[in-house]
Order: sequence, then C-alpha cells, then structure tokens
Amino acid sequence: MKSLGVCIIALIVSTLSVQTIAQPGGGNPPNQPTALGQAPVPVENPITESKRVLGKILFWDEQLSSDNSVACGTCHKPVAGGADSRLAINPGLDSIFGTADDVIGSPGMRSLDANGLQLNHPLFGHSAQVTNRATPSFFTSMFADSNFWDGRASDQFVDPLNPTTIVIESGGALESQALGPILNTVEMAQQDRDWVDVIAKLSQIQPLALAMNIPADMADALQGIGDYPTLFNAAFGDEQITPVRIAFAIATYERTLVPNQTPWDAFIGGDANAMTADQIAGWDAFTQTTCGNCHRPPLFTDNNFRNIGLRPAGEDLGEFVVTNNTNDRGNFKTPSLRNAGIRKALMHVGWVTDVADALDFYNSGTNDTGHTQFTQDQSGIPNSNLDIDEINVFGNDPVRRAQVIDFIANGLTDSRVAKELYPFDRPTLASEFTSASELNLTPIPGSASNSLPTTASFLGSVTSDSINTTPGRFSVFESLAINMQINVAEQDRNRSGNLYCVIGYGNRLYALNGDNEYNLWDGNPASLPSSRSVAVLGAIQQLSIIERFTQTSGLFDIYVGYDTDDGVIRYNSAPLQFIVQ
Repeated sequence: MKSLGVCIIALIVSTLSVQTIAQPGGGNPPNQPTALGQAPVPVENPITESKRVLGKILFWDEQLSSDNSVACGTCHKPVAGGADSRLAINPGLDSIFGTADDVIGSPGMRSLDANGLQLNHPLFGHSAQVTNRATPSFFTSMFADSNFWDGRASDQFVDPLNPTTIVIESGGALESQALGPILNTVEMAQQDRDWVDVIAKLSQIQPLALAMNIPADMADALQGIGDYPTLFNAAFGDEQITPVRIAFAIATYERTLVPNQTPWDAFIGGDANAMTADQIAGWDAFTQTTCGNCHRPPLFTDNNFRNIGLRPAGEDLGEFVVTNNTNDRGNFKTPSLRNAGIRKALMHVGWVTDVADALDFYNSGTNDTGHTQFTQDQSGIPNSNLDIDEINVFGNDPVRRAQVIDFIANGLTDSRVAKELYPFDRPTLASEFTSASELNLTPIPGSASNSLPTTASFLGSVTSDSINTTPGRFSVFESLAINMQINVAEQDRNRSGNLYCVIGYGNRLYALNGDNEYNLWDGNPASLPSSRSVAVLGAIQQLSIIERFTQTSGLFDIYVGYDTDDGVIRYNSAPLQFIVQ
C-alpha cells in the first residue's frame, strides 16, 4: 500500500373519487374531473409581486445555508418535477450501506459544528450528509393542509420566535414547511444554528451572489439593490428580516408554481387533441382502476397518509411520529402524479425509479415483478374492498399497462416545468458549476496483504470547487474533495473489520490513525494503524478522504483498504493519483 488523507466512513395507484379544485367558471358536470386551478391563499399572506420575487430569490440563494452550498432549490428543481435530480444513498435504520433498508435521499451539507468547522460524521465523514427520505415534489403542496412526507408541517403557522403566536390560523402549511430545512443540520444548517444567525447573515450578504444566469424577474428586482433588507422593505414596508417574513415570501413564490398546464388539463378543459390516443386510452384505463381512489384528480393526490408496504414500518414510522397514533405506523403522504414522469426517484424511499417501476411495485402482490410488499401495517384502499397487495393494474395486459404509464408519465407533465420556463425558471446555482475530475471510473482491482486473490474493488474521484478542465491536475488555490468507494468482497460482508487510509506524498507514506492524525508509516502491514473499526461491513463502504486540500503542491497517491477478523488487508492495487501545482 502507499497513501491517503482524512478518512471517515461516509456515503458517499375501480372507483374514481374526484376532487373539485377548478378554474373559476368551469362548466364540468357534477362528479366529473375539472382542470387544476390556482392555489388557495391565506388572508394573512396575500400574494404581491414584490413578495413573490423576494421568495424566489430566497428559494434559489445557496447563501441561505450555513456554508453557502445548499439552496431550497438545490433539492427542488423543476426539471426533476420539483424534486431532486441528484441521488445519493442513506444507509437507513441499520446504518450499513449496501443493505435492504438503504434509502435514496438528497445530499445536504457536510456536518459542521457550531463554529462552522468540519466534523467527522460517523456515516458520511467529510462528505455531504444524505437525507433519510427522498425529496418530495412541492408543486402541489400549496393545496395541502400539511406538508412533508410525515405531515409535520401543519396548516396552522406559528411564529418560530413566539410559539404561542398564531400567524396563520388555517392554510399555512406552506409557510410551516418553508422554514424547516433552514435550521436542519442535514439539509442547510451547521450545529446550533438559530434564527438570530440566519437573520444576521441575510442582513450582510449580497442576494444571489453565487448564482449565474439569473432570470429577468429576479434580475429586475435586484437592479440597483445590493442587500436583503432593501428587498424585505419592498415586500413588507420596512427592512426588518424575520423568520415569519422569510416563510411568507418563500410560500408566496411557491403558490405561483401551480403545474396546471398539462395535456390532461387541456383535454379536460375541452381540447380533444391535447392528449395522444394512447394517453386518452390510458386516462380511461386509469379511471377503471383503484389508482384514483388515492391519486384523485385534479391534484392526483388526496393529500392523505397511508402505508403502502414499501418497507417494514419499524424502519421509518412516518406519520406516527407526528400523531402518536398506532394506526399511522409507516404512513406517508400520497404524492401527486403530476410531473411524476420527470422525477428521478419516486416514493419516500426513492428507489422506485419511474412510473413503470411504481406500477410494478403495486402489482407485486398479484404478479411477479421483482418487488416485495410488506403487509403487516399496510393500509387498505379507500372506497374499495381491495387491499393494496391485491391491486392488479393491467399486469397481464401490456398494451393497456403501457397506456396507463404513458398517461401518467406524459399526460400529467407540464412542459413549463420540464423545460424550466417561467414561472418555473431559475438561476444556475454555483454548485452546478462545480467541476469534477473523475478518476478511475472503472473499478480498480483489489490486492490483499497475504498475496491471495480478492474480489474487492475500488472507485475514486477528486472534485474541485472551481471549474477545472484537466482531469487529475489542480491548482493550489482550489479546494478539493477526495472520495473513495470500497466494494467489499461478498465473502467479507457482514463481518467485523477495520478501515485503513494512507497517503503517499514526497516519497513518504502517511497513515491515518483512530485519532484522525497522520503519521509516517514504514510500509509494513503489521504496523499500519486502522482509522476506524466497523462492526458490520456492508456491500459498499464510502470514504471521504480529505476536504479543502489546498496550498500543498505535489503528486499524491491515495490508497484505502479494509480487513476482517482474519487480519488480511484488502486495498486498491493502483492508487488514486492526482497532481497539485
């Protein structure tokens, strides 16, 4: 083995119930679906243009996070249907990567202490932490009386600084939701962050200083304005920044983002050619299933909570944590089918990949689709004598099944959302300009300290915080994130072991010990200190080697490894190598 730096385990839908939210003056017969209209607005927070544009600026400003790396829009991009286009792994309840309870979540912030200093997170190390649920779309949340997957953002909005003060009596779930991520230490906050810190930062920074390609409405609002107090003055009449005003602005912006220009909306509105023949057939077939019992038009959700048996309830109690009602174990909000065709991860677990995969999950109780339903706490289907595991959405009729998929994936997609056109337009975030020089994208074979063969393999990458066009070559002025992935050999999984990190620099080897210190190493495997003990090795071990490696020039060779209770170290047979100059 040769070399490494700061190492830590990390990760890297036959009765159709109809909801009648319609455009004013709609002439549809009773009990017939109507196109989706505009969002309801609480009287306490009327929509104004200055407030809307302030909310849009706040929503897309990465500086709203502690370390300037995450905006609300980072995890809620229109092109991803209002959810996240980035996918990352959270190891789930067992904290072991590569096991059945893993969740596809969203990368948030690195773990930072109250002073903004990097912490060695027990799961994610120096890499971005990953949320324990997939990011939901927010594009119909303005019609809901509670938000988040578990409903913890309630209809009644209270002042975070004065919890006995009710600001919005009813209809404030958007406001309640908007503030949650800002103080969440996985998503946007360092430890101990409070509203004093947030307000102080907003008072001092230049709005959208990190963004590029700023849309015209935002650019016009910022013309000649270099600070947030002036924007708050335009929206609220004075320069005071408060969490209530932040929530009011963001919620106002979100209420203007109603995805109601889908082919289905136009078809229901009277345009017989708005949907294709297959989508019309799919809509007709959809109405013959129980899908609409929960995914009720025009929202294509009833905003209720159910356990559909994705995983055992004990892994994530969902709504139960909010209500403390045993019947709510493992319940999660029914997501809207609008724009599901462009979302990258469906359901709260995120590993349902697309509309076809979602149908396969629902059909898994009646067809062999490769999915498993966990029925212990599974909810029944409302207004039906069927249970969820008895659903069969044309599992034996591939033509009609494909038509249903086409209807959901395309007939319910608003092209303005998919193309990020106004009002769904946005700036480009600084994080999207971060270039990655990916090295060793094909697995590196493993070697073993006893010279015997091993099927362990390794992947590595070096990511710069600035635009870089030369793979593997960086400037001393760039901050680097170095990550390695260990694909643990099958026979070594579920055993205890240790992780090792070594860095080779200047013809010397430096090994990381359990105290996060680097010491010279003589190259003898017997004297190599372990950086961390692992109770159970998963299929994948992600290692964040080093962050913000700057001001040091030279050639670097990176090695990582692991052993099991047999004491044999498996490591990458070739280094992850890069040059700093």
